[in-house]
Amino acid sequence: MNVKLPEVVSDITGVTGMGIIRAIMRGERAPKVLAKLRDHRCKESAETIARALQGTWQPEHLFALQQSLALYDYYHQQIRDCDQVIETHLKGMALPEVPLLEPKRRVRRRKDNEPTFDARQRLHHVTGVDLTVIEGIEESTALVVVSEVGTDMGRWPSAKHFGSWLGLAPNPKKSGGKVKSSATRPGVHRAAQALRLAAKNLQRSQSALGAFFRRIAARRGVAKAMTATAYKLARIVYALLKHRTAYVAQGLEAYETAYRERVVRQVKRKAAALGLVVIERDTVGQPS
Repeated sequence: MNVKLPEVVSDITGVTGMGIIRAIMRGERAPKVLAKLRDHRCKESAETIARALQGTWQPEHLFALQQSLALYDYYHQQIRDCDQVIETHLKGMALPEVPLLEPKRRVRRRKDNEPTFDARQRLHHVTGVDLTVIEGIEESTALVVVSEVGTDMGRWPSAKHFGSWLGLAPNPKKSGGKVKSSATRPGVHRAAQALRLAAKNLQRSQSALGAFFRRIAARRGVAKAMTATAYKLARIVYALLKHRTAYVAQGLEAYETAYRERVVRQVKRKAAALGLVVIERDTVGQPS
């Protein structure tokens, strides 16, 4: 139809795009009238959008657009029905003694793959903890993890067993007393995939987990860092679900300080084994 709507609207399924498409399906053809449907957050002006809506409006193209819109609405209705069943199921699993969570202030727009109900509140009623306070873990990630692993952490003796079951823990193979390989065991696990995606979101996070990701990535690459960070997230999730304790985030500065102290202890231990003494710079007196 020579309509250039995707070139002036970044997300055609957003408020502006869907408003214009539905108006076209109702019979509106005037570009200036259609452009007035732009959302106030749209970057392009109404004049620019109007110039992009100079279409030929061929009947066969309008029919194809109508079919596409009908399929879009149908699939979204199916998703809403599925989310409703999931929410009903979570309500039946709710623990009676769990209080309500304080509403979280949303600082970003809702993503397309996020559930249409308050999954954070429902999962808190089921597990007794709020997994979304962990850096990198969003509502959809927490929903996948809980649906795959359940709430009974007693099936795994420790967090390491849990990480091994997910396929995130190192699987060392030794020969002659030497480690030949420590790659994770092969397998596709939905919870592990969700945790890997959560770990990837921490790449630029100004948190302890973000600093851990970047440290591993600098030494072994992004792929290894995703698995290592996902394994750390799995251990945190295990601890929260098993002990029903609140998550205490470690700040970036605290992590860097703890990491430096650990490296210094390792260097001093190696130096002592060689008969050497390490003197830190801030303890060395200034020359006279």
